[in-house]
Amino acid sequence: MHNLLPQPVLQALLDGITALSQENFKAAAIGRLQEQQVIESIRRDKICWLNESMDFTQDYFAWSEQLRLAVNRYLYLGLFDQEAMLAYYAPGAFYKRHLDAFRGQTNRRLTSILYLNPDWQPSHGGELLMYQGDETKPFQVVEPRFGTMVIFLSELFPHEVSLSHHDRYSLTSWYRINDGMPGH
Repeated sequence: MHNLLPQPVLQALLDGITALSQENFKAAAIGRLQEQQVIESIRRDKICWLNESMDFTQDYFAWSEQLRLAVNRYLYLGLFDQEAMLAYYAPGAFYKRHLDAFRGQTNRRLTSILYLNPDWQPSHGGELLMYQGDETKPFQVVEPRFGTMVIFLSELFPHEVSLSHHDRYSLTSWYRINDGMPGH
């Protein structure tokens, strides 16, 4: 989807991320908790976790809360909350094929990825490749153009980020269910 968020929200996000210093970013890891590891043969981006206390994210979080409520109202997914992360791909960075749900965990249900790359050109690389199951050919290739958002079920669609040849930013939100509730 293109231009889903209002232009002032997109501009505030862009201004905010460009004001962040490199110290705000850390090497991205794979796995969870004690099993977390930085493995550069799988993933070379850097990440910065975002929250509502950051001035430039407030309108985005308000918008994404409305998305969460609408998805619950129409699709009955039981989304409870979200976590959001900014990923920075320097030239030479990539992220090999993966699922957004942790093995043995079902709490991440819905993924949204918002691209914040003005003046993106095909030669910049860094496309999102979406797969179905074990298929080896992507069914969708998404260019990381400014204002484009992709939304998909976290557990069902393997995806990867192709080699980036230019600075590339994406804001990923994972909408979660509360899998610690009785009956879940």
